[in-house]
Amino acid sequence: MPSALTASKAPGSVQSVARAFALLEALAAAGGEAALASLASATGLAVPTAHRLLGTLHQLGYVRQLEDRRYALGAGLIGLGRQAVPQVADAAMPLLAGLEEAFHETANLAVLDGDLVLYAGQVPSRQRMRMFTEVGRRVLPHSTGVGKAMLSTMPEPQVRALILRTGLPRFTPQTLVDADAFIADLRRSRARGFAADDSEQEVGVRCIAVAVPGLGQPAAISVSGPAARITDAVVPEVVKALHAAAVELAQAAR
Repeated sequence: MPSALTASKAPGSVQSVARAFALLEALAAAGGEAALASLASATGLAVPTAHRLLGTLHQLGYVRQLEDRRYALGAGLIGLGRQAVPQVADAAMPLLAGLEEAFHETANLAVLDGDLVLYAGQVPSRQRMRMFTEVGRRVLPHSTGVGKAMLSTMPEPQVRALILRTGLPRFTPQTLVDADAFIADLRRSRARGFAADDSEQEVGVRCIAVAVPGLGQPAAISVSGPAARITDAVVPEVVKALHAAAVELAQAAR
């Protein structure tokens, strides 16, 4: 999966910028808090280099230092994140809450961020066993319902170019790893009006998703939960509710 570490090796990249973002990504992957040595190890940086970069990020408010000297993500990132998808994320929250209220399953908003799916909003299920993805997390699109919903609205040559760049890695036995089979699945999604992740990202998890039209960027909303609860019998009602929410979100975000 593309990351700041791999970007640092790309032609024309600025190494110090890539390294700083690699540290932020490592902090996020560690749950938002980590020690200097751990961050240096995770990013492959020398400890003094990591220390200098974290010091700069601290001065800018994107990192903070805890009493035990560990580092944590700073509040300055909140403003940046909100500005990235401000209208659609804010407008989506009451709609996602309505979906969770209707089905008692996790409701998500995602947008396409370059070649990756970015989860921009979520209302977690009230159930003890539930699907949960951190807002701000980026994943490959081919194994997610929201990713497939967005790609199903794009021209096929553009989709083929994207999956050529990202690959189609296997996450579960159900993950589609053949390009032609994946394109055929997108065609089915387009024809029936929704996309599905049937244990393709995580075993036992099912996600039903629809694209949100007219936002100026690819976006999708979904309902996700255990496959044992999101059965074929409830999918038509989920799809109907998702389409209604997508239309309302498109209107509200204008």
